Amino acid sequence: MENKKNNIPTGIGKDALTGYIHTATLCTEDLEAYRHFYGKVMKMQLDSIALTPTEKEQQRRFWHIPEDLDYDLYHCYRPTVPSLIQLRILHVKRPTPHIHNSYSSYELGTFSLGFPTSNAKAMDKRMQEYKVGAMAPMQLGDIVRANGDKGQYLETIYQGPDFLHCVGIERVNYPQLAPCDPNDGFCGPGYSAFVAKDSDAEVAFFTEVLGHYVLFDSVWEAAEGGALGVNPGTPFRFCGIYAPEAKQNHYLLLDFKDGNMIDTGVQSCIPNQGLGMYSFQTSDIEEVVKRAKENKIKIVSPVQYVSDYILGDGQACLLESPNGMYIELFQPN
Repeated sequence: MENKKNNIPTGIGKDALTGYIHTATLCTEDLEAYRHFYGKVMKMQLDSIALTPTEKEQQRRFWHIPEDLDYDLYHCYRPTVPSLIQLRILHVKRPTPHIHNSYSSYELGTFSLGFPTSNAKAMDKRMQEYKVGAMAPMQLGDIVRANGDKGQYLETIYQGPDFLHCVGIERVNYPQLAPCDPNDGFCGPGYSAFVAKDSDAEVAFFTEVLGHYVLFDSVWEAAEGGALGVNPGTPFRFCGIYAPEAKQNHYLLLDFKDGNMIDTGVQSCIPNQGLGMYSFQTSDIEEVVKRAKENKIKIVSPVQYVSDYILGDGQACLLESPNGMYIELFQPN
């Protein structure tokens, strides 16, 4: 398969085992909703990816997609900021289970894609013009760094397709959480969040298997009328995990402690509808597999050669995180 996106950074820092979230894979029956939201509203580019029958069969086997499930493949991205999370979209041609049943933040599994912006008010105005629902009005919050420096942020959580939360956030007088389009301040996906039943196991997977590190980890309390929409005062673990040297495309964990989390019974994996896989580039795929085995992580597909439109040509394997998320590891040739 021809890879014409080979200018996408790997996100792998010096001497790091794996990089940041490189690609997020989503499945949907409703391609038009994705064209509208990610393409028109969020101003990202959406390209169709042509697959030969042989290429599709190889993907099916690697990703464990049923033989009777046909799909088309798309690549959604922001050309002006190639380091952001790439979106790989599988348009499935028959119903598959939905990871989420609602926008309830209590539902376990993939929670959000974050869209940092340098102009949150303009972004919010655009969302209102396109009648995109929000979990709550825009909020102004305080940032206090470890050295005592103070700043502020503007944040709104919007309702994306397939019940995925899409967070618009601007850090005032601070560098943004990911690079933004210099022309209009908009961004593509710059991080992603997950609601975990066992957050300790998920942290251990990212740190011990992927070699990432925890930048912050604390217990917060949900605010009255907050965008999370959970019971006021609910304590929840909020943990930020980064790849070495990375300042974007990070992974956030939420773990609500009031006993009200909801298991929909549908795993956060493809081809279930919603966000079902993260892809990370690695400098040593055999070392990742070794660590996965040592930590009793499920290996869904062993190391094999793949040719991928977004990732390129190389070796790949598919793991399952402790909370059921599919994790694709790719080592380029």
